[in-house]
Amino acid sequence: MSSETSSGLTGQTAIVTGAARGIGAAIAIKLAAAGAHVMVNDILDPVETLAQIKSVGGSGEAAIADVTDRSAVNALVDKVAEERGIDVLVTNAAYSDRELFYKADLPGFDKTIDVCMWGPFNFLRRVSERMIDRGQGGNVVCISSPHAYKAIPGAMAYNMAKAAIDQMARTAACELSEHRIRVNILHPGWTNTPGERKFFHEDELAVKGSELPWGRLAEPEDIARGVAFLCDPASDYINGATLSIDGGALLPHDQMFRIKDRP
Repeated sequence: MSSETSSGLTGQTAIVTGAARGIGAAIAIKLAAAGAHVMVNDILDPVETLAQIKSVGGSGEAAIADVTDRSAVNALVDKVAEERGIDVLVTNAAYSDRELFYKADLPGFDKTIDVCMWGPFNFLRRVSERMIDRGQGGNVVCISSPHAYKAIPGAMAYNMAKAAIDQMARTAACELSEHRIRVNILHPGWTNTPGERKFFHEDELAVKGSELPWGRLAEPEDIARGVAFLCDPASDYINGATLSIDGGALLPHDQMFRIKDRP
């Protein structure tokens, strides 16, 4: 992890969900390096994330709760709000299987919807209530996906959930503006995380990454930099926006044959 630090979030408290590893861990570390005290949420013990936060001179603590358990989420958010106040929320926790929808294991299908759609909603709703009560505004970043608008086969539940999250975030941005609470969306490209090993072998990831326009998969730190940018007080006029960090993967690069090697 990079040791670069800034002080843009000094004195603020951030909650990052799904932050024991991967993109969520990188976000937690980056926000801590920017000065925030980070509540590292996961169902796993985020010991490694907390060690990395300490290594960059930041502060944080574990905030264990299942994002699908609304009562547990409410209790966690209320505790943080009462003890520290909440300035930043990043909803990142995710789960996904890869199956044809008409053959899918429905408990796994339901779990994907619960974690990827209801999980962010549970945190967004309670955090918004507490931010409004506090009256000092706030900042939310919802980690979504290009799956929100690309119908990736074998991922119907994930596609559905991410499409819902985009609309959830935009609607929230509308409804919360009067309370000076910003809500933005971030779409990561294909990212080199432990979760990808559920679907692909190392050699497949290396080959597919080399075929992307930038010649590699995104790293979690690439995504974390975007979140830190959106959370920075200097980005105050960015609200209801969608930031894609994908190395140009969605550009029509496959059409370059039309002009390459032409006389």
